[in-house]
Amino acid sequence: MLSVAHLADPGNADFVARLVPHIDPGTIVGARVPALRAYAKESWRERPGEVAEFLQTLPHRLFDENMLHGLLLSQSKDPQQFLDGAEAFLPYIDNWAVCDSMSAKPLRRDLPTLEAAARRWIAAEHLYTRRFGIGVLMEFFLGEAFRPELVELVASVTSQEYYLEMMVAWYLATAVTKQPGTALPWLTQEELAGRLSVSVRRKAIAKCLDATRIPPETKDLLRQVRATLPR
Repeated sequence: MLSVAHLADPGNADFVARLVPHIDPGTIVGARVPALRAYAKESWRERPGEVAEFLQTLPHRLFDENMLHGLLLSQSKDPQQFLDGAEAFLPYIDNWAVCDSMSAKPLRRDLPTLEAAARRWIAAEHLYTRRFGIGVLMEFFLGEAFRPELVELVASVTSQEYYLEMMVAWYLATAVTKQPGTALPWLTQEELAGRLSVSVRRKAIAKCLDATRIPPETKDLLRQVRATLPR
């Protein structure tokens, strides 16, 4: 059975515990992400049977085991295995770090299936399933596969959950960088921006202002918009 015990780093555990303060620090052994990623790759190559057993063992007790689980799924060579595994695992994710470390890369060559899954995940009730779905659209559908309706889909996500609001804001800021003609009006034109909560608008604008690939004139416009928003 796969184990993260040999990757424990108590010093890093304290750092991770501060990043995910609502997670029991007693479940964090401090395994570093590069080490977990390398262990996942080695395990797929040398111990595929143990990988299969580990992926069937839910829920896990340790935060680091959940991190490993997501990384193992991300490295799967079988798109259907990833999809089935993600459907089983997503309901157990309880923090942004595990959520954001997992990638839907195994499905990148089947974008229709991936989009359908992302839409299903975004429509779920579970916070981190929804966050992951938005992350999928951000990672795989802001380039050649982009369609304006996907921005509207993400913009329509409403929640007072901080980690979901932040994901919507992150997506919108990334979309402004990669698809400004479609995405920027969602922050600057009231008929669209008014459909977003003030909280999401402020968070998205803040991320845009931190971005290095957004031109100064766009940032000036966003600062003007931010100045008009209620506190």
